[in-house]
Formats: sequence, C-alpha cells, structure tokens
Amino acid sequence: MKLSTERILTTHVGSLPRSTEVVELLYKKENSEAYDATAFDAAMAAGVAAAVAKQVAAGVDVVSDGETSKVGYSTYVKDRLSGFAGHHPRPPHLDLAPYPELREAMARMLGKQAFKRAGCVGPIALVDRAAMQKDVANLHAAIGAHGAVEAFMNAASPGVISAFQSNHYYPSHESYVDAIVAAMKPEYDAIHAAGLVLQLDCPDLAMARHTGFQELSEREFLERAEYQVEALNHAVRDIPADRMRMHICWGNYEGPHDHDIALEKILAIVLKGKPAGILFEAANPRHRHEWAVWHSAKLPEDKVLIPGCIASTSNYVEHPRLIAEQLCQYAQIVGRERVIAGTDCGFGSFAGYSRVDPAIAYKKLEALAAGAALATDKLWRSSR
Repeated sequence: MKLSTERILTTHVGSLPRSTEVVELLYKKENSEAYDATAFDAAMAAGVAAAVAKQVAAGVDVVSDGETSKVGYSTYVKDRLSGFAGHHPRPPHLDLAPYPELREAMARMLGKQAFKRAGCVGPIALVDRAAMQKDVANLHAAIGAHGAVEAFMNAASPGVISAFQSNHYYPSHESYVDAIVAAMKPEYDAIHAAGLVLQLDCPDLAMARHTGFQELSEREFLERAEYQVEALNHAVRDIPADRMRMHICWGNYEGPHDHDIALEKILAIVLKGKPAGILFEAANPRHRHEWAVWHSAKLPEDKVLIPGCIASTSNYVEHPRLIAEQLCQYAQIVGRERVIAGTDCGFGSFAGYSRVDPAIAYKKLEALAAGAALATDKLWRSSR
C-alpha cells in the first residue's frame, strides 16, 4: 500500500455508479434471464475502463474497478461459491423499523432491491475462479490505459458474507465462517498475487449490530465480531499487512442511524485486524465526531487511517476546506504520512441503487482531491 512523504493521497471505498447497460446485464444474470455472455464481458471491461478513467480525471490516486461486475459488494459470492441458494429476506434495520413511511419512501426513490439474499443451504466451496480473474484482467487493462498511483480490489470479508447470507446448513456460526474462510482465501490470495492492494469489506464489525445480527445482545455481537476478525486474519495469513486495507461502516443508506454501535465499543476489535489500512465513516453527521475516539485510542504504529471525508448518501458536495480540516485532524493523530483521504462508503454498494447522482459522485471525488491538496499545503508548509 503506497504512502507518500510529499502529499496526502486520495482513494475511496470501492463501488461506483454503473452504466445502464452494465446494470441491466447484471440483473439479467442475477435473475437467471437469458443474456449474451460475450456482450456481458465486453460491457464489464468497458465499464471498468470508464470508471478508472473518471477516477483518474477526478484526481483519485488509488483507484478501483468500481466493483463493476458485482451486483452487490457482499452478495456476489453466491455466483462464485457453491452452497448458496434461494432468497432469505431479513427484518428491517433496527433504526428504520419504527418508520414504515420512510421505508416506503426510500423504496419509491431507489426502487425495490432486486438482488437476491441467498442463504447457505449446503457445503461451501470455490467453484468459479474465472470471474475474479476477469476482474483482475479488466482492472489491469484500465490502469494500463489510464494510469494511477496504485489500484485496489474489493473482496467481501468472511464476516460480511455471513451477515448477508444467513446460515441454514452449518451447525454453528463459527463453523459457517470457517467454511467461508477456506472458500474465499484463494480470491484474497489471487488479488494480492496480481499486484493489487486487497481491500476487505467488513461492515459486519459495525453495521451488522443493527442489521444482519440484530437478534444478538451487544455482548454476543462483540464476541461474534472478535471471532470474525480472527477468522479474517486466518484467511489472509499469507498476505503482508501493508498490502491490505479493511473497510468498516454502519450501513450505506440514509436513515436515523440511532442504533449504530459506538466506535469506542468496537475499535479495539477492529484494530486486531491484520490489514494496515482502515477505511471508516467520518464525514456523515452520525460519525463525524468520532475523530476524538481515534485520538484517544492506542493505535499500532503500522496502521494507516483512511477517514471518510465525503458522504456517500448525500448530493451535497463537501467544501474542500472542510475536507482539509478533517485530514489535518487525523494527521495530528498518526502523522501526515499515515493518512489517506477516503470516502464514507461506496457510491454503488448494490448495482443501480444510490441516492447520489452519478455525475455528482465524481464531483465529490474532485472535491476530495482539492481538499487533500489544501491539507497537503498546510501540513507540509507548516513543517518548513
């Protein structure tokens, strides 16, 4: 994972808006409708190329493939692993449950979520290596054409897979997660072997408290989170820490978020994760104040903080001065060389669903780059 001794670098969480063509093809595949496989592959390659070009133009240093080929950041695994089938909807999020009219309004605005929440109904094993290999090839081709300081590729963590795809087969949650680890390790290793930074998406360590694992008590949730970090570390045991980053969040949706578990309750567990980089929500009104929690924490010297400086659920374009102010706050905690400017979450966690207009998403990334430049000027100028 590249760091800089000269300026604040920029990145984002991973997912970006997909084109209409890409979304239509993804949902044809999702719904087992007929589609042209050659046209599908061509559309995904073109979509990745366009996403990388736009990121570079916006001033993003560490780019991704936009998760173009994935209908959902956590649900895509059902197409690559055996053992998943059906659709198993979960109860409303705890913060949204008391507000049925809000849930209806969100459905009208975004459309009803058409992706499948498959359940684990049989033994899990890796059955499709080609999909990930195509993702890697598409990203390498796009970088070759458009350039970038560095590139990363997302992969669902074992914990978030278990939070989205409920277990109906294994005798315990732990045995379920262990099976996921064995099946997902080849994907993690292959991303690293391809020379890309591996990003593990880990909303299970925060969001799942009021979503996928809402039936647990707080103590039970924290015990589960602890186990899932141990499982994650086992899955990436052959990858250097400085070639990985992990993303935690409390849910990429506009809602009350008054059931979000406090950062101070989970931070010690998060810090046990092997990846050196940590991406986290820090821009939205529910978590903006938590820079003070990071300030008070005993952070390992190898950790790199990648705070979200722009919100992923609002069409407001953040002012570069606010972004710079936030980056300077985190630089005071760990030093300027260990801070990278990031986003709260992705702009397309599930294909076709986003509150943010696609053009504005890139406008916000431009603001991120402008804010990083202002922070760079202040942090490096002040040291002269």
